[in-house]
Amino acid sequence: MADFWSTSPARSATTGLDLHLALGTPRPGRGLEDALRDAVTSGRLAPRTRLPSTRALAADLGVARGTVAAVYAQLAAEGWLDSRVGAGTWVAAPVGATPAVAPPPAAEPDLLDLRAGIPDASGFPRAAWAASARRAATEAATAHLGYGDPLGDAELRHALAAYLARVRGVRTEPGAVVVTHGFGELLALVCRALAARGARRVAVERYGHAAHREVVAAAGLDVVPVAVDGDGLDVAALAELSGIDAVLVTAAHQFPTGVALAPDRRRSLVAWAARTGAIVVEDDYDGEFRYDRRAVGAVQALAPDHVVYAGTASKALAPGVGLAWGAVPPALVADLAHQRRLSGVRPDRLAQLTLARFLDDHGYDRTVRSRRAVYRARRRRLQEVVDARLPGCRLVGMDAGLHGLLELPAGVPERAVVRAAATRGLRLAGLAELDATGGGPDDDGPQHVAVGFGAPPGHRYEAALDALVAAVDNAVTGGVSAATSRPAAPARRRRR
Repeated sequence: MADFWSTSPARSATTGLDLHLALGTPRPGRGLEDALRDAVTSGRLAPRTRLPSTRALAADLGVARGTVAAVYAQLAAEGWLDSRVGAGTWVAAPVGATPAVAPPPAAEPDLLDLRAGIPDASGFPRAAWAASARRAATEAATAHLGYGDPLGDAELRHALAAYLARVRGVRTEPGAVVVTHGFGELLALVCRALAARGARRVAVERYGHAAHREVVAAAGLDVVPVAVDGDGLDVAALAELSGIDAVLVTAAHQFPTGVALAPDRRRSLVAWAARTGAIVVEDDYDGEFRYDRRAVGAVQALAPDHVVYAGTASKALAPGVGLAWGAVPPALVADLAHQRRLSGVRPDRLAQLTLARFLDDHGYDRTVRSRRAVYRARRRRLQEVVDARLPGCRLVGMDAGLHGLLELPAGVPERAVVRAAATRGLRLAGLAELDATGGGPDDDGPQHVAVGFGAPPGHRYEAALDALVAAVDNAVTGGVSAATSRPAAPARRRRR
């Protein structure tokens, strides 16, 4: 049996179609007729699928054009194909029946989303991004379309180094910037590089993304939770632990408690890293979104040789952009390059060039300012709703980011609020879901839910807030005992 693909680079749109055919007989005409009939009857060629021209298919199969024409004519006479002079040849629709149409994929329920840390993708700057993409494609040299540096395209790394220095105070050179598919990939590369060096234990903030802890564990490292309070990560508690090789911290805006790492703790953290030789991974996931004052600079600026600074385009642009970056200690760059080669994965190079143009043209700055205004207004609106419609509740954490932590009235368990929200089509997460210790009943203080105000499109935001109010009201009036298990509540916070 011989397999053929029709791949003729023909001039017209009707002759350059790909078609896989298995010819199982030495007689080309009979073999082609049987192969096409089988493809139609089996459904591999669906009704109204266009076929290659007789000239293109004959050239691809190495047979006479008349042979292909005769086969097309025979199958058309039998009703399998539909040919029109000058128009082409298609698979015919079933006689006397409406062509079967595949059902559309099941649509996700129309859920409202107030989970923390999710941006409103409807605000993606489509026109500006498309303009940068056109520039990137038309201006790209041939070399840009080949396999590039495993750590990222040089143009984007230069643009990122300049941007991070200007906006976040990051101290780095372009050669120490690494471009990845997202923060998760950057974290995985760092963890695998550290594990290859002999690292065994990585500390994480008690509250944070479970997915990040899973990435650390997948690299073969032990995950060690460290307490978080009103001043952020408890660095003194971290220093008391033995054998910690790295720590993952959200210093500018702790996720999800919403506090900043206090100045004295920032200094203590980098001093601990310098003393122990450990690496600090600074996840600056939403550091550009602060509404009450200028954002604090990156911890990385205090100790570039000990801190991996991590940023992402997911919050300012959209998760679908799929690009993140790290400013890496120079001594770790070669290790990350090695791990990237072992992974066999590299970011889309044209997307990198697009982001480089977007940064150079200040489109990224304009988008951040625009989204900052939107999210600032949403944060203020959330505060208004809590103050006016949720007596006994309190919104805690900084006026920043894409979420706030809602403190519930005494005796109201967060899981009751989460369940009530789900019945109203609202996605919501309690603090226990983000607790690395499992959310044990550590004290009798109030419980919390993390309320994200970024995800809903603008026209759905009020409906989401209404559903939140109804869920809390339902939990308050549901008569749930105050003795229900609850996670430890973060301490009262002061602004930084």
